Amino acid sequence: MLRLHDIMTREVVTLDPGMSLRDALDILTARHVSGAPVVEADKVVGVLSAMDILEFLSTTPGVPDVTNGEEDEPRGLDDGTETPAAYFVDLWSNAGADVTERFNATNAAAWDLLAVHTVAEAMSRAVVAFAPSVDARVAADAMQRARAHRVLVIDGNRLVGIVSSLDIARAVAKRMLESPRYVYRSHHVS
Repeated sequence: MLRLHDIMTREVVTLDPGMSLRDALDILTARHVSGAPVVEADKVVGVLSAMDILEFLSTTPGVPDVTNGEEDEPRGLDDGTETPAAYFVDLWSNAGADVTERFNATNAAAWDLLAVHTVAEAMSRAVVAFAPSVDARVAADAMQRARAHRVLVIDGNRLVGIVSSLDIARAVAKRMLESPRYVYRSHHVS
């Protein structure tokens, strides 16, 4: 039986809940991993994955107001009639700065949502964790049910490793999960 301690990664990349999502994403990309446990005071408090970041960003408003509260008035034609676009300016009068201002301000912190939000805001608090002696098949089944790409390996209260879906795939490719097959031939006496 293949145990988690046989296939786990022992050097685990961890993140702090107070770090910015930008810093966390930089760490994940530098280490070529798609997620990592979030640890505070030596205790696992969650997991942050690339999917968590995408879900967080998809639900966060993405157009900052860089006008400092100034509103543009709709502009009309020289004959005093409104331009067709004026309808949208009226409709979206609170949408923020015009396009030129937005292009000029793209380096502002407000445009970098990853820099202004923390790991704690996006992380998943649901953690799938097992002891090092647990059968890898049990962990793989739990990963499938939880739709998780990793399980944490915890010995007592201490994080000692991580098993990712890639680790499981490697074990399958190396046929490490296969059970030996025994063939019994019966001898029929006639």
